[in-house]
Amino acid sequence: MNVFITYGTQDYLRKVKEEYAQETMVLMHKEEDQFALLHETEEKTVFNEAHTYEVLDAVGNLPEGGFAVLNNIPVSDEGRPLFEHRFNQRARLIEKEPGFAAIRVLRPLKRDTYIILTMWKDEQSFKNWQESKAYDKAHKKRGTSEGVDQQSIFPRPSYVTHYQVIEG
Repeated sequence: MNVFITYGTQDYLRKVKEEYAQETMVLMHKEEDQFALLHETEEKTVFNEAHTYEVLDAVGNLPEGGFAVLNNIPVSDEGRPLFEHRFNQRARLIEKEPGFAAIRVLRPLKRDTYIILTMWKDEQSFKNWQESKAYDKAHKKRGTSEGVDQQSIFPRPSYVTHYQVIEG
């Protein structure tokens, strides 16, 4: 399974989504003029240009509507096996959280930045997860010598982007 992400205007991306209605696509926006279209498929993408990812882990279906969180994590070539191993060992507690819809762990095919995509019923569900005991348990090694965040596998700091998922 692969995920492709492209960027453009709302009108253009909506037309692409409508033209390929049989495809699994999610239209998202983070500010008035910043839109992204995500295409999940086993086939080739219909996008002319896209950031390309292989799905390493997937739980849940991508929803129409809701809130999307993308944790963008640059990882060195040497660090990829360690990073992926640590994610394969994750606690898997997020899936039980109220408002959780889906997760995708995405390996970049042409870049160095992995994406941990989580999708939620709404922004409040995500905030509730961040304040939960399950979140603390899932991140308990962060900042310790056992935490992957303490490894020298990250060429740059990670960053998070939030999107509202546009219905329809």
